[in-house]
Amino acid sequence: MRRVLVVVAIVSAGILRAEDLVGILRQELQRSMALLRQQPQPAYFLAYRVWDIHSTVIEAQGGKLFQASQNRTRLLGVELRVGSYELDNTHPLQDAAGMVALPTPAVELPLQDDPRAIRQLLWQATLAAYERAAEQYSKVLAARSVRISEDTVADFSREQPQRFRQSFTPTPVDTARWGQIVRRLSARFAPHEWILAHRVSFRVQQVHKTLVTSEGTELSWGERTVFLTVSARTRADDGMELPLYRSYFAHHPDELPSTAVVESDIARMIELLERLRRAPVLETYTGPAILSGEAAGVFFHEILGHRVEGERQKDPRSAQMLRDLLGQRILPEFLDVLFDPLRRELNGVSLAGHYRYDDEGIPARPVTVVERGVLKQFLTSRTPIPGASTSNGHGRAQPGLQPTARQSNLIVVARQAVSPEALREQLRQECRRQGKEFGLLFESVEGGFTFTARTIPNAFNVLPLVVYKVYADGRPDELVRGVDLIGTPLTAFANIVAAGSDVGVFNGICGAESGNVPVSASSPSLLIARIEVQKKAKSDERPPLLPPPSLQP
Repeated sequence: MRRVLVVVAIVSAGILRAEDLVGILRQELQRSMALLRQQPQPAYFLAYRVWDIHSTVIEAQGGKLFQASQNRTRLLGVELRVGSYELDNTHPLQDAAGMVALPTPAVELPLQDDPRAIRQLLWQATLAAYERAAEQYSKVLAARSVRISEDTVADFSREQPQRFRQSFTPTPVDTARWGQIVRRLSARFAPHEWILAHRVSFRVQQVHKTLVTSEGTELSWGERTVFLTVSARTRADDGMELPLYRSYFAHHPDELPSTAVVESDIARMIELLERLRRAPVLETYTGPAILSGEAAGVFFHEILGHRVEGERQKDPRSAQMLRDLLGQRILPEFLDVLFDPLRRELNGVSLAGHYRYDDEGIPARPVTVVERGVLKQFLTSRTPIPGASTSNGHGRAQPGLQPTARQSNLIVVARQAVSPEALREQLRQECRRQGKEFGLLFESVEGGFTFTARTIPNAFNVLPLVVYKVYADGRPDELVRGVDLIGTPLTAFANIVAAGSDVGVFNGICGAESGNVPVSASSPSLLIARIEVQKKAKSDERPPLLPPPSLQP
């Protein structure tokens, strides 16, 4: 018994309480900076980021679980800058190999709070980060001596240090309960053999973030995202794949819709999938259309949101389409666009892009990028851009990656709006004015993508799921399939002519240079005088020769 007590005492002496992690990071950071400031290429900034990630994933198909996991990972990120705020190792340059500056990879930390193990890994990661930064800085100086630089702004912003500690304990997830719910929901698809695949997914990610910097910032806070996603896919007789998705977001599992509500949505999804199988294919079309609030939110996320992210105004590879349009009108006068990470919900719908601090430790705040149609500012991280020397709280990243300017909660506000019925009548009038038999109504979309580089045409592609023909003569709407919404940004902006009084919200995960981050996009429905659609890519495969095995027990 005495021997056991001795072992326990030794182990306990090495255990670090969670609230002491900031102290360990601070102590090691101060020790490292005291030496690195004295090097021939001195470090001027050092930051330690720790992400303690608790994730739960439960997925089912046909009423049976095929994944149920709970994982915990702890990652360390080291950001070290050599040079000065005006010019450092992150300065964007371009050569045959692309950008010079590359981020330092994240390091896995032990799950147990062992001070000695943490200090050892901090020391190793800091040395590696310094060697990498010093090498990059040498390349920057060499390139500056032989090349013309168009960029005269600083490489890093000066910000006020922040101090905040939030007690954050991951919420226990009742995996047995949610396993039953997910199985029950997925069983709704089982009787329909023409549904080729389906999935119900429940995902919870809880991240305790800690940030300590050489400027004096010390932050410790938590964030939680909860997604319940339902997807199903069928195939028309001509081989076209037809997917439908429905996603629900909440800040806590208990805030998700009831099982009865989701089951009702699944019933509508199944009915719509069956109609889509028999719907006619829409040929290439140019003419007026209405985007529902959800579709309009994705539309703005793709064609505006990514183009107002700050680093793109400095990256020599980016087309920088909006960089020289500050102070100019790019949208109709009746539209404002803001990004507000402080908003937890909008009209009772939770917003996925909510946070209190960004991943560089800057307090979140609302940012109006377009006011009365005029471009006012960009989303910024701590990377200064022309016209913006400080961050406005939008430096974001997936755990383990280096933050860049990213979107949060995009909110389109209409100063003038009409009822949805009046907006449909305006669509019919626009059809008659253009001599079109019908216009289009984009009811829901699965997402989209856009191109912002200089070397390829700057265009967007929004991927519709549910599209209707709205006839000019008042005939009933007709469901169609097989089109993608395409175009170029400034042309699309110029064709927005009216907004509805309704508001739709799209919650999702956005992938870009700094990884995947949760975002939302909300907008009223919009009438666009002229849109372009192209035929969706289609498989040549016929429907399966053999029916799928029954999923019934």
